[in-house]
Amino acid sequence: MEARLAAALARTAEIERALADPATVRDPKKLQALGQEHARLQKIRATADRLERAADDLEQARDVARSSDPEMVELARADIDRLTPEIARLESELEFLLVPPDPLDDRDAILEIRAGTGGDEAALFAGDLLRMYTRFAERRGLKVEITSLSNAALGGIREAIANVRGPNAYGLLRHESGVHRVQRVPETEAQGRIHTSAATVAVLPEAQDVDGKIDPADLKIDVFRSSGPGGQSVNTTDSAVRVTHVPTGVVVQCQDQKSQLQNKIRALEVLRARLLDRMIADQEAARSRERRAMVGTGDRSAKIRTYNFPQNRVTDHRINLSLHRLDDVLHGAIDELIDALQRRAREERTDAVAAS
Repeated sequence: MEARLAAALARTAEIERALADPATVRDPKKLQALGQEHARLQKIRATADRLERAADDLEQARDVARSSDPEMVELARADIDRLTPEIARLESELEFLLVPPDPLDDRDAILEIRAGTGGDEAALFAGDLLRMYTRFAERRGLKVEITSLSNAALGGIREAIANVRGPNAYGLLRHESGVHRVQRVPETEAQGRIHTSAATVAVLPEAQDVDGKIDPADLKIDVFRSSGPGGQSVNTTDSAVRVTHVPTGVVVQCQDQKSQLQNKIRALEVLRARLLDRMIADQEAARSRERRAMVGTGDRSAKIRTYNFPQNRVTDHRINLSLHRLDDVLHGAIDELIDALQRRAREERTDAVAAS
């Protein structure tokens, strides 16, 4: 840990010199990136300072505890009892902070929601999930832009694709990928029986130009007439766009924008994200297998989370966490679930770094 702490402190000094450079101030992207890294490193430095002070105080308390003054010995022992667990906590916190974050976490995200097993009820639940994530994003200061929306009967959705933009967007949502299961009495159920349905969620990091450029020769672009609620130009012109990446067979379509150009731009954004996800999946076989197993089929048994209406309960099966406030969760209050999943991921990376 000492070597990683020394490297972090050296990097902090390097960034502070860069932030004082006028050339950095004139480069907004570089300034933002360095600012975010500096904020993370500042937490490391502040925690290391607290740990050093606590260690000094503990050493002094142990010296006093060896004195002949009973009153001073009693006070010193109280300090020892207080400082010993505090130092252990600070050491654990510092070890946690020294694990480098995933560089993808700061990217914008592509959120894809699809109805799975369960017919109309699954489509209704997919709509519930879209509203849940939209409200959560608003709570966290993120912006959600619907790229593609396929409506279903009774107000549900068959598929929705959205851009989620803002600080740490992908880092917040990345652990939501998987099969989400709902247990409730559908509005269409006359006998009052509880049905189990499912929807799948996939969260992809938005690709950047540095991830590799798409050769225009590899693209097949088709235009067609938009469907859905009409407007001044929707349903009357061939503004919808379907983009096929021929080498991989990945197909993306967008029809929610008013112009063909806007739809093409949005479709290419989603395509780049999907191709990036393929590249990451190829590099990380374990992640690829997990994504296919959890999202690929949409089967109810492959769930990562259950939303149980009769019991007013939401359970995340990966971390065995249950919350008995389902209404709040569906209104976007998923912070406790998100934070717990992020904490587990960081702990796993901490263990991996410590073992290496």
